[in-house]
Amino acid sequence: QAQLVESGGGLVQAGGSLRLSCAASGGIAIINAMGWYRQAPGKQRELVAVIKRGGSTDYQDSVKGRFTISRDNAKNTVYLQMNSLKPDDTALYYCNVDLVELGSPYRHVYWGQGTQVTVSS
Repeated sequence: QAQLVESGGGLVQAGGSLRLSCAASGGIAIINAMGWYRQAPGKQRELVAVIKRGGSTDYQDSVKGRFTISRDNAKNTVYLQMNSLKPDDTALYYCNVDLVELGSPYRHVYWGQGTQVTVSS
């Protein structure tokens, strides 16, 4: 069964930068879209950015121009470079991967365990 391992969260001052990583492993045949979601206390989980297998990307309006999503298909890893961070970016960030496992005809969506990003003012 596939697993996702996230890293890179932490505490940063407003205006600072962080880079999140999410590595997928465990009998993977194909990875389709890879994305990042976030959930702040008392709010619903929301899409931050997504990158499709072909490399096309999409971003939430509030992060456009500040965040960059990328992927390394050889390493089955997705990254989120976050620059010019704001206190409103404080949340638990989850990676999300749409994949097909070896020997299976079905797509499954996996979630990472979440990594905390805290931006102080």
